[in-house]
Amino acid sequence: MNKPIMAKATAVWLVDNTTLTFKQVGDFCGLHELEVQGIADGDVATGVKGFDPIVNNQLTQEEIDAAEKDPSHKLKLKFNAAAVGEEKRRGPRYTPLSKRQDRPASILWLVKFHPELTDGQISKLVGTTKPTIQAIRERTHWNINNIQPIDPVALGLCKQIELDAAVQKANAKKAAEGGVMTDDERRKLVSTETSLSMDAEPAVPASIAGLETFSLGSNDEKPEVEETPDADSFFNLPEGGGDDEDDED
Repeated sequence: MNKPIMAKATAVWLVDNTTLTFKQVGDFCGLHELEVQGIADGDVATGVKGFDPIVNNQLTQEEIDAAEKDPSHKLKLKFNAAAVGEEKRRGPRYTPLSKRQDRPASILWLVKFHPELTDGQISKLVGTTKPTIQAIRERTHWNINNIQPIDPVALGLCKQIELDAAVQKANAKKAAEGGVMTDDERRKLVSTETSLSMDAEPAVPASIAGLETFSLGSNDEKPEVEETPDADSFFNLPEGGGDDEDDED
């Protein structure tokens, strides 16, 4: 931790109980010098109770005394072994209240159009929980009949670059594990900007893969086409068969 906890309340205490300069207090508490001056003038942090940094194991009296004697001395936060590793912990993405109702729609879109994404990746993209994702995958969500899939980027739940990175990571993992990627999955490996700039080319259907093709020559000669056999060659009709029928008439 580089700054004290309850920085503004600590600044209030330092202003009221020490002769430190505004700059010294501001540098220690992470505040602007003018903001500290506003605290001293009573224009800022009105009603905030001072937080004693000595009692709360953030400063020593010796450190304060040294700073009061030398205006250029910078206060150093006291080392607290109990605070090691207590930096901001990584957790699910925070989703504003106004957008939380859109999360099921974005989850359904991701499950439908990006089945290669894991529950953990979807959870990080839209800030939801794995049970909710599983319920939508299995269509056991209480409101599944009314949910329409909507792109989470369009809803503002994540950025396009974050979605592209997650898809590329999922496809790379699948390829490393020996999985076979479809044509659509291969196109997902391309960034969005590159994909939008590409010409739309129809994919060759797998059913005609391997068929031989030909190219016309310089004289535009058409390829030789085998003649279709005559129908008589299949039936071997006797000569004059039709005349007998005429005689009977």
